[in-house]
Amino acid sequence: MTTEIDGRAGEPAGATLATRVPDPRLSAWRTFLHAHARLTRRLDEELRAAHGLSLPEYDALVQLAGAPGRRLRMSVLADRVLLSRSGITRLVDRLEADGMVARTACTTDARGAEASLTHAGVDRLRSASRTHLDGVRRYFLEAVDPDDEAAIERGLGRVLDGLGCSPGGAAGSGGHADPD
Repeated sequence: MTTEIDGRAGEPAGATLATRVPDPRLSAWRTFLHAHARLTRRLDEELRAAHGLSLPEYDALVQLAGAPGRRLRMSVLADRVLLSRSGITRLVDRLEADGMVARTACTTDARGAEASLTHAGVDRLRSASRTHLDGVRRYFLEAVDPDDEAAIERGLGRVLDGLGCSPGGAAGSGGHADPD
């Protein structure tokens, strides 16, 4: 007996989308999702344990360190760290409370706010970068065959292009801005 599942007639009763996926390329998608989730969780755990920083907090410090004058409008920082406006506000609140970031009125538009990296933020980023980059090396760079690195970069670059994003433009937490 067959029934209609998710709008498809002729599927066996009890068939689900997961059991019906015929495209073997989706295995690569699932592996990517799983690896990304596990890797970011591990990097986050290590940063929290060693430096009391979450991965998104570290990413915000990296973004600020790489910006002209080590400052960014809150809306730009939100876009670069991939957080909502309210999410970046809460994150900057925590960093500001710890003395790593200062929030000021925007120099070009008094209606906006900017976050700027403090000396304490530079010091914390410098220390946390060792932990983060060591984790990236151990869990990603050492696991990926050097012959595969260019293919991964090209493929993910095309994904970003298709989404209208530039690879490295709004670098994520895998990047590293030299705080010096």
